[in-house]
Amino acid sequence: MSLRVARLRRVLAGAVLGLGLAYGITVGGLYAAQRSLVFPAPAGFAELPPGYDRITFDSAGGLALAAAWRPPASGKPTVLFFHGNGDSWAGGARAMQALADTGYGVMLPEYRGYGTNPGQPGEQEFYRDGHAALDWLGAQGIRADRVVLVGNSIGSGTATQLAAERRVAALILVSPFASLPDLVAEKFPWLPGRWLVRDRFDNAAKLGRVSAPVLVLHGTADTMIPAAHARRLARAQPRARLVLVPDADHDLAYLPRAQQAEAEWLAQVVR
Repeated sequence: MSLRVARLRRVLAGAVLGLGLAYGITVGGLYAAQRSLVFPAPAGFAELPPGYDRITFDSAGGLALAAAWRPPASGKPTVLFFHGNGDSWAGGARAMQALADTGYGVMLPEYRGYGTNPGQPGEQEFYRDGHAALDWLGAQGIRADRVVLVGNSIGSGTATQLAAERRVAALILVSPFASLPDLVAEKFPWLPGRWLVRDRFDNAAKLGRVSAPVLVLHGTADTMIPAAHARRLARAQPRARLVLVPDADHDLAYLPRAQQAEAEWLAQVVR
């Protein structure tokens, strides 16, 4: 009996060791490959949206990055829009259609490493590029306090960072997360997500430092980023207005009702 028990213990120990090794390899592989998973950059040329001009702006590292641009009508503010991780300026133009139709200027900077842009995407890189886009607008005579920052999904990270560091007209977050590690930990509870993720995009920690008016829009049927993240962000910034859109999913930014909510709110807070 003792011999059988000893053999069983060896088998179990070997199984546990094998599972632990497999788990470690999986975690290590995900850690190494996370940037390609977080930033699935569409490659190649993206057609310029109708009504926009292609411009370039200089960013950190000597990179010249492309953006789509349409100037504002006289007296109108300008929107600086940051799209989701799998999108492009084409999606940004769709998401900003209602505001563009009312005369808002719109700048759609493309991320480094996306489309034909040089460089590699990353959190700090996105922040530097966002500041560079704001500086480009400043060079066109558009002050930061006449700029509305809009961030969709992962774009909420760059928009929140800029709003915490620059005095802007307003901040709109669409389908945002509280932080990327929190989202990963929720989606993959078997992973050490809060340790694994290098790009943090900790919106909840920064939103309280934003002095501009804040609108948080989220769909109640969003399964990619649950609406609980929007509620947490609203708690982090008590002056923020939270709008939960019934039955809307993660494509909320492209829906007319979401764009109407943005336009109506901006009419109240930005003159």
